Amino acid sequence: MSLELALEQALNGVQLGVMVFLISAGLTLVLGIMNTLNLTHGSLYMLGAYLGAATLEATGSFLLAFCAAIAGVTLLASVIEALVMRRLYDRDHLDQVLATFGLLLFINEAATIIWGRGALQMGMPGFLQGTVSLFPGLNYPVYRFAITLCGLAIGGGMYYVIQYTRLGMEIRAGATHRVMLSALGINVKRLFLLVFALGAALAAGAGFMVAPLISIDSGMGDSILALCFVVITIGGLGSVRGAFVSALAIGLVDTYGRTLLPMAFGFPLGPALASMCIYVFMALVLLFRPEGLFPARA
Repeated sequence: MSLELALEQALNGVQLGVMVFLISAGLTLVLGIMNTLNLTHGSLYMLGAYLGAATLEATGSFLLAFCAAIAGVTLLASVIEALVMRRLYDRDHLDQVLATFGLLLFINEAATIIWGRGALQMGMPGFLQGTVSLFPGLNYPVYRFAITLCGLAIGGGMYYVIQYTRLGMEIRAGATHRVMLSALGINVKRLFLLVFALGAALAAGAGFMVAPLISIDSGMGDSILALCFVVITIGGLGSVRGAFVSALAIGLVDTYGRTLLPMAFGFPLGPALASMCIYVFMALVLLFRPEGLFPARA
């Protein structure tokens, strides 16, 4: 592998990791703080892509499409939290899985009815097209580079909010001492609504940003949901820092695995091994750290 290819795959791995982190961060907060399994999270990611593509086609404004995707999904998530999730917080995980899986099927089918079964394509703004020269001999797509920078900025902002603000203190307390937090007069229901809506907004933003790079379809959230649970398992429940580190690691492992293993073992063994990389990596991490890298409930 040449140095240019290695650097390009490293950038691709970081970009994938950042995208997975934006989706996983909200999911790990919901699971770590509310102790709730939410299988609809992947559908919210999908809706962010669909709403963004539909708004962009109708208005031609990339910024307006981004705002519409975030606002629409956040509003829907708030309704879901108020009508469905609040009735599941005190139920066991089997009830949560059954209810949210049914909701996932409903949202996916609704998207199919509204936008059809055919895959949609979303364009990118002109100022983000083309390539940028990062190193001599390495030209990287501007849009992918912008996604990476935007995701890192959002991750840094989340870290600051959670570690150094009152809201972050309440979120961290909710992950470890929910009963004590309620006894101190904190409105736990409002905190849960805020966390659920924040997670949905992050998922919608990730769906919108990745939409120009992939085909948009009603099942696009299902595969990413499985990857998010791998990230949460490695990073530790309720830990945003763990989600960030594990998402970057998963992005690099997956990208280099899909590049190197087919080169080393050929077809079809190489691609088959590449698809197993992240799960082998998860097993190795859990062998030494069963609670994850940075568990919030340590």
